[in-house]
Amino acid sequence: MNQPLIDQQHFSFKDYTNSPLPKAEYSDCTFINCNFENSDLSNIAFLECNFTDCNFSNVNVMHTSFNDVAFQDCKILGVQFQNCNAFLLTFKFSGCTLNMSSFYQLKINYTKFSKCIMHQVDFTETEAKHCEFNDCDLQLSTFDRTNIEYTDFTSAYNFNINPNINQLKKAAFSKDTISGLLNSYNITLKD
Repeated sequence: MNQPLIDQQHFSFKDYTNSPLPKAEYSDCTFINCNFENSDLSNIAFLECNFTDCNFSNVNVMHTSFNDVAFQDCKILGVQFQNCNAFLLTFKFSGCTLNMSSFYQLKINYTKFSKCIMHQVDFTETEAKHCEFNDCDLQLSTFDRTNIEYTDFTSAYNFNINPNINQLKKAAFSKDTISGLLNSYNITLKD
């Protein structure tokens, strides 16, 4: 099914909660202060798009394509990213709240998360090699059989990662937050 191409358009202060975003392929588009909460974004392609100050809470991303997409200062609560189209999936998140979202079994290698609040995010069986979690709060996020080789956690905090069940080769951590690797052993660090 061929969808119309919408190229280099600027969308601002749009509310898509009652009138959904038209099914199309959006290329090099910018969305600012748009509300997508509880919207159906399934089967839409976003290529080289930027979302700033948008509300993506509980959106349906079934078969949605995100190729080189940037989210900045967005509210992205409860989004099941594992349902999106995994082909050429690339995105980055800066200043976003991603609480209760899921990347279950996705390949998100080289993804950058910067200054994000990521409470209760599911990374179960995710391949997240070479990722960056810069100044991210990972409180109660799940890392279970996750491949986080070469991933940078040096400024991340509130994480709980069990080295016995995750792949950590060459992952980077700071001395100040290393306790997040020891919680599963019930070990206490003292100054």
